[in-house]
Amino acid sequence: MKQCNVKTKICVLGIDLAKQSFQLHGVDENEEPVLKKSLSRQKLINFIANLSPCLIGLEACGGAHHWVRVFTKMGHTVRIMAPQFVKPYVKFNKNDAVDAEAICEAVARPTMRFVPAKSIEQQDLQSIHRIRSQSVAKRTAQVNQLRGLLMEYGIVLPKGISHVRKRIPDILEDAENSLTPLFRALVNDIYSEIIHSDNRIKILEDKLALLSKHNEDCQRLLTIPGVGPLTATALVCAIGDVRVFNSGRELAAWLGLVPRQHSTGGKPTLMGISKRGDPYLRMLLIHGGRAVVRVTNNYHDKRNKWIQELEQRRGKNITAVAVANKNARIAWALLSKQENYQAA
Repeated sequence: MKQCNVKTKICVLGIDLAKQSFQLHGVDENEEPVLKKSLSRQKLINFIANLSPCLIGLEACGGAHHWVRVFTKMGHTVRIMAPQFVKPYVKFNKNDAVDAEAICEAVARPTMRFVPAKSIEQQDLQSIHRIRSQSVAKRTAQVNQLRGLLMEYGIVLPKGISHVRKRIPDILEDAENSLTPLFRALVNDIYSEIIHSDNRIKILEDKLALLSKHNEDCQRLLTIPGVGPLTATALVCAIGDVRVFNSGRELAAWLGLVPRQHSTGGKPTLMGISKRGDPYLRMLLIHGGRAVVRVTNNYHDKRNKWIQELEQRRGKNITAVAVANKNARIAWALLSKQENYQAA
């Protein structure tokens, strides 16, 4: 077989994405290989632009959503797949050509699950969330480092960033403690970085709150108890087109909020939640569930009675996950039906 047979029409094309070198594998209508080729970034664009409309398969990785938008504008049907769904189709030792062949084969399977493609607006929202998440992690690391360093000088601070904000100014002003001028200056520098991170996180959260006010889907999701601007915007930018999910349970399963199953012989065996999907989004939903569980005793409607009974039987942690699961299903219903949440 030749490396590139342009006379035969390519029906399905698998592309192994990279930064500069892209491996292609194409098959015809009989699923016979007609193309095996490696192209540079610019040559790939020219090649796909001159190709007849076909089905293109990509793995979910850096830049995948960009290529979906580029190839879609050229008239092609583009599908993104999770790498773990493509791996079973790798027949030999791993290399770019084998990966492209596996992608080409996997994208044509009728039962394959695909990743929803993101628009520019969704990626903008997701970028804000990623920057905020990194800033929060950096601030947490600085707080823990500061507490650890102060312990070496005999000053013990309780856990929690609120204690650091409250105690550090007094520690810096106390001239009778054992801190040397050099270390006192270091503590002041770290504390200033923490305050800077606080301001940066506040700016990003205000930006997300402002964006949620101008988005109809976010406003619908904000009517759900336990869903705030962070969770609403994260759901909108992650889900995209809610029609790709046939039910609320599919969305909850996509977020990893349903039990793992290890059944055989007709005997069902359920375990803890699968923890698949986006861990950041799942964390936001579970934290929202914790907030609902904390104040559930103040309300006496049907939903809160269910939460109270579940908390008595299974504890707060499992109840918070159950509320997160229910909120994910409610979110699917609101987005698919274009309605606001109405308590029973």
